Amino acid sequence: MDTKLPIPRAVLVGIQTPEVDDVAHEASLKELGRLVKTLGYEVVGEVSQRRDGTGAGSLLGVGKLEELAALTGGGGVVTSMATPPKTKARARFEGAGEASASVEREERKAEFVIVDHELSPSQIRNLERATSAQVLDRTGVIVEIFHRHAKTREAKLQVEMARLKYVAPRLRESSGGGERRQGPGAGESNLSLDRRKIRDRLAELRGQLEAVQRDGDQRRSVRRDQLRVALVGYTNAGKSSLMRALTGSEVLVEDKLFATLDTTVRILQPETRPRVLVSDTVGFIKQLPHDLVASFRSTLAEALEASLLLFVVDASDLTYEAQLEVSRSVLREIGADAVPSRLVLNKMDQMDAERRAVLGERHPDGIFLSAHVPGDVSALRERIIAFFEAEMVEDVLRLPYARQGLIGEIYDSVRVLTEAHDEEGRVLTVRGLPGAIARLRRGLAGR
Repeated sequence: MDTKLPIPRAVLVGIQTPEVDDVAHEASLKELGRLVKTLGYEVVGEVSQRRDGTGAGSLLGVGKLEELAALTGGGGVVTSMATPPKTKARARFEGAGEASASVEREERKAEFVIVDHELSPSQIRNLERATSAQVLDRTGVIVEIFHRHAKTREAKLQVEMARLKYVAPRLRESSGGGERRQGPGAGESNLSLDRRKIRDRLAELRGQLEAVQRDGDQRRSVRRDQLRVALVGYTNAGKSSLMRALTGSEVLVEDKLFATLDTTVRILQPETRPRVLVSDTVGFIKQLPHDLVASFRSTLAEALEASLLLFVVDASDLTYEAQLEVSRSVLREIGADAVPSRLVLNKMDQMDAERRAVLGERHPDGIFLSAHVPGDVSALRERIIAFFEAEMVEDVLRLPYARQGLIGEIYDSVRVLTEAHDEEGRVLTVRGLPGAIARLRRGLAGR
């Protein structure tokens, strides 16, 4: 007997405020649908309404609320009960109401309502009472995706902190939640105890994260004088595909939002002397929860410490300029806007000649390519090398015979143009970044 649970079904809800045009509103709901798909849910409906704002207690007007409830099996009315009823989704995931395999797929109502805005705790409660479905706002969906996709210890710690900060103000009393505890914590309500546990856990996570980040800082300091490029941009812009093409690495490439959460560093191929390191960073998205931006500062430190940023955008998306501004605003927030950058307009193979011409006029200094076209990737590689060549200087290093163990480090850090010998040791004419040459000089001086 197949006991596999059916795929959760979800209805999307969006409010179009006066300052949002039709194209942006439609793009935002489409993006939300992709977020929901990344969670593994099936989108079975969409409810949209024009309103002056998103502050109403139930978000939607009466008619639209009834329309939404019809898709979820709810009553369409915000009840006045103190505790919202257990939703079908919660019952199913708690094992109290598994859907029977004999129920036809078409007969099932949506178990989730996904709202394209950040909601207050009271708005979530009101919508759940009216729809009998579990309600998630955009922030909640993003936090959950980050939670599922984090792989490294650092990312897991960062995401757990962001998740707890999101959950804490949304905790609710259970039906007996107002009771006072007996024994340890006596006199403290269950809700207060839960919040205190979250505060304690956050303090513990901060300590663990600081230790992990110290190790990361040490690794980055070793690469400080190396040539470093960071790929940055909106989620699903094609950064990982470009990373794979530039470095020949087996970087994960998926048609999902936030497929990459952990920074990956690889060597530009074919390898140069000195080597160029390429970093693939976490993607950005509009309305990225502030706590996630804050918690991912160390992950984004690759961008802050890079010598060159490549802003990768999906140029086939009509809203790419808004996506680019989101990426730039996040990097401004961490102080990386001072790093030299180039604009890379990706997915040009998906556009006609007219669209390409328009983009060419709008971004005359842009780099136009498709990550799947080898010639385009080779041209980008040459642009990267040319950027670093312009920063390099020539100098002469003397390597005493007693310090021959440093020859490998010299070849890794700079390009050796000529090599000669005299009575004291090797005489090397090199070309590299001023900082790398200065560091080698300190090492040769016996420091």
